[in-house]
Amino acid sequence: MEYFCYHRDRPDSVALREELLEEHWAYMDRYAKELIARGPTFADDGETPTGSVHIVDLPDPAAARAFAFDEPNYQAGAYRDVLLRRWRNVLGRTMWDRPGDSGDGNLYLVLGLGEGLAADLTPPPGQDELIVYGPLLSDDGGTWLGTAALLRAPDPDTARAVLTPDRYADIEVHDWEFGGRR
Repeated sequence: MEYFCYHRDRPDSVALREELLEEHWAYMDRYAKELIARGPTFADDGETPTGSVHIVDLPDPAAARAFAFDEPNYQAGAYRDVLLRRWRNVLGRTMWDRPGDSGDGNLYLVLGLGEGLAADLTPPPGQDELIVYGPLLSDDGGTWLGTAALLRAPDPDTARAVLTPDRYADIEVHDWEFGGRR
């Protein structure tokens, strides 16, 4: 089962995150084979971290909750909240094996929080810069709760356009970068 996990930072948690960076990476190393995508999000300045995205394949909801809540930054109080949802890997690949990465543009997390009937269950045509894409689902996988995508785009508005705007209570667009050890 695939899960989307987005830890959102507490204000002024940058120093704590920096202090725990190696501990965070060591924790994620334990999940290297299960990770579909990972990386931090940033404020508009492109430098201040605002959160951490992990998309991971785990056996069940209990394992997903353990993954999200045993994470060192979460345990130390660096995060203000966690969005944890079942997710379906529509593109069937990881961020490491995506085709056609042009290198042009910025990287974004686009997070659509659903409202009403399911939307955007498949990516729109002509989206060659999608890295990963899929619906956010309830724990049992039966209810659509939104859509999450990581992609390369020239600007936030272009990134946002990957989702159908009137089908979501909110669409968030965050600067994002590939995560992991440097």
